[in-house]
Amino acid sequence: MILFEKIRWKNFLSTGNQYTEIELDSNSTTLIVGTNGAGKSTVLDALTFSLFNKPFRKISKGQLINTVNEKDCRVEVEFSIAETQWKVVRGIKPNIFEIHRNGICLDQFSAVNDQQKWLEQNVIKMNYKSFTQIVILGSSSFVPFMQLTATNRREVIEDLLDIKIFSSMNSLIKDKMRGLRDEIRTLDLKKDSLNDKVKMQTEFITELEQQGKNRIQENNTKINNLFGESDNYVKINEDLENNVHDLTKEQEKVTGATEKLRKLGTIKGTLSNKVATITKKHKFFEENTVCPTCKQEIEELIRLNNIGDAQDKIKELQSGYQELEEAIKKEEEREHHFTKLSKEITTLTHGISKNNTHISGCQRQIRDLESEIQKLTEQLANRNTEHENLESFKDNLGKTYEALASKKDTINYHDFSYSLLKDGGVKSKIIKKYLPLINQQVNRYLQMMDFYINFTLDEEFNETVQSPIHDNFSYASFSEGEKMRIDLALLFTWREVARYKNSVNTNLLIMDEVFDSSLDGFGTEEFLKIIRFVIKDANVFVISHKTGMDDRFGSVLKFEKIKGFSRLGS
Repeated sequence: MILFEKIRWKNFLSTGNQYTEIELDSNSTTLIVGTNGAGKSTVLDALTFSLFNKPFRKISKGQLINTVNEKDCRVEVEFSIAETQWKVVRGIKPNIFEIHRNGICLDQFSAVNDQQKWLEQNVIKMNYKSFTQIVILGSSSFVPFMQLTATNRREVIEDLLDIKIFSSMNSLIKDKMRGLRDEIRTLDLKKDSLNDKVKMQTEFITELEQQGKNRIQENNTKINNLFGESDNYVKINEDLENNVHDLTKEQEKVTGATEKLRKLGTIKGTLSNKVATITKKHKFFEENTVCPTCKQEIEELIRLNNIGDAQDKIKELQSGYQELEEAIKKEEEREHHFTKLSKEITTLTHGISKNNTHISGCQRQIRDLESEIQKLTEQLANRNTEHENLESFKDNLGKTYEALASKKDTINYHDFSYSLLKDGGVKSKIIKKYLPLINQQVNRYLQMMDFYINFTLDEEFNETVQSPIHDNFSYASFSEGEKMRIDLALLFTWREVARYKNSVNTNLLIMDEVFDSSLDGFGTEEFLKIIRFVIKDANVFVISHKTGMDDRFGSVLKFEKIKGFSRLGS
C-alpha cells in the first residue's frame, strides 16, 4: 500500500516563496475550501507534477512557475511503502528531479525519462492515467473512465489487476521474436552462403586436381620436346665441330703467310731503292759529259763504263724484282685463304656457341618443368589446406542448420507464449474472473447513492445499462448528475480492486468540485456517507467552494489569496 504522508510546494502557480504544506494522512476526511482563484486546486497539480512531471489541469509546464518570482519552483511529496520511506522532489528553474529512498538520493546520472519510467513501474506502480482514475476525481480536466478509449480503459484495468506485466512480457516477447526473426534471416543467409562455399570449394578442389594432372601432362610433353630439341642442337654442333676441326687443319697449312709476306715486302722495298739509285746513276752519265759540280769534263771511257755497269745491274735487279713479285703474289694468295678460313671457323664457332646456349636453355626449362611436376605431384598427393577449408565450411554449415532449428523452435515457443499473453489470452481470463466483482461493486455503490440501475461492463469494457424503465441505456444517455454517480461508483470500485490487489492500493483520495458541478443535494448526502463510513483506510480530500459543510469533515483547509499570492489560512 502507498501511504501518502505530506506534500509541500513553493513558487508553484499562485503560491509564493513560502512553502505551503499539507499533511495527507492526518485525517480521514478533509475539506479544502476557498474562493475561485484562491489556489485550493493547486494540490492536484502539485501532486501529479511531482509524481508524473505533468499537472492535473490543462496547464503547460512553463506556466507552473510563479509569474512574480519566476524561479525556484519546487514541489515535494513524501510517502511510504511498507517499511520504505520515499520522497520525490521536482523543480523548475532550476530543473530538479530527485528520488529519495530512506533519506538517500538515488542515482542522478540516469536519463530523466529512465528515472520517470523506473518511478512509475517499480515504486508507485501506476502511470498518470491509472493514478487519476484511482486517486483523483476532478471536474476540470479529469477524463472519467467511461469517456476513455477502449485502449486506455484496458490500460487502467490492467494496472489495477496487476496484469500489465503480461503486456510488458508480451512486448518483450514481441521484441525477442523480432530479434529472432532477424537472427533467422541472418542464419538463412549464412546457410545459403555456406552451401555456396561448400559447393564452390568442392568444385575448386576437383578443378585443382584436374588442372594439376593436365599441367603435369603438358609439362611432360614439353620436356620430351625439349629433349628432342636439345639432341638436335647437339647433333648440329657435332657436325659444326667436325667442320671447324677440318678448317683448322687446313688453316695450319697456310699459317705464316703473313709474316713471310712482310719479309718479302721489306726485300721488295730494298730492291726498289737500289733500282732507283742505279737508274739515277745511269741517267746522270747518260745526260752529262761535264761534272755539274766541278765543271770538269768527264772522261768518255769512265762515262761509258758507268753506263754499262748501271745497265747490267739494272737488268740483274729487275730479274730479281720479278721473282720477288711472283713470291709476294703467291704469299698474298695464301694469306687471303687463311683469312677466309678464319672467318669460316669464327662463323662455325659462333653457331656452336649459339647452339650451346639453346641446349642450356632447354636443360634449364627441363629442370624447371621437372621441379613444377614434383610440386604438382606433391600438391595432388596432399591437399590438406583445401580439404580442411572444405571440412570447416561443412562444419559451420551443420552448426548453422542446428542454430536455425533451435531458433525456429524458440520462435515457435515464443509465438505460443505471445498468443497466450495477447489481450485475448491469459489477461482476458483474469479480467473475466474479476468482471463479476467489478460489476457487483459498481452497482453496490450506485445503490448507495440511490441510483437503481444495472450497470455492467463486458470483457471489452463496453457498458450495458438497464433500468426499471428502459433497457440498453448507455453512459452518454444519462444526465450530468447521473454520469457523476456512475463516475464515483467506478472510482470507489477501482479503489476496492486496488485494495484487493494491494500493488496499487493507496490511502489518498482527492475529489475536486464534485459537489459544485453535477451532484445534486441528495446525491451529496449519500456521497458523504460513503466517504465517511464505506471508504476504509483512506484519507479523503474534497475540494469545494461551497459553504456550510465544515461540520461534515474531520478537518478543513482554507485557501486564500493575499497580495496576489495563495496561502493556506490558519
